Amino acid sequence: MSANSSETGPPLTVTLTKAGRTKIRYPAAPVRDDGTRLTVRAPWAAPGVRDFGFVRFEPGDVLTEHYWRDRWYAVKEVRTGDGRLKGWYCDITRPAVLRGDELLVEDLDLDLWVSADGASVLRLDEEEFARSGLAGRDSSAAEAAVRALDELELLARTEGLAGLVA
Repeated sequence: MSANSSETGPPLTVTLTKAGRTKIRYPAAPVRDDGTRLTVRAPWAAPGVRDFGFVRFEPGDVLTEHYWRDRWYAVKEVRTGDGRLKGWYCDITRPAVLRGDELLVEDLDLDLWVSADGASVLRLDEEEFARSGLAGRDSSAAEAAVRALDELELLARTEGLAGLVA
């Protein structure tokens, strides 16, 4: 089943945590699960508009979210309600865990934005990551997070992210 095919299976709840606290929880429709990558689709879950300057997330936007059980990131394809691609928002996370009908994801602060045309690739929240203290608490996790950000940035700049999530 391709990531663009219709949803299948019962809804899941995506729970994104950060520094031990729940950041956001929202329902998502499963699209595909190959045992390593789990893909879900969900409407923009935060209230109102979130304007980052380089992209606006707003009610009606639809995110197709790709989570890996063996990689330190999640890639979220962001589209308008009428299907126009805005780009990809990538969260650096610990590998995702599916527990029953809940997808658990731990956000590690680092993010990457890739515009729809691939011309804009932005590393985000590096100062927040440095202040988080993860390097002191769990140096191997901090190193894995930085490697994941570097890997995604290189992929975005050389091949684009569309192939990664196809």
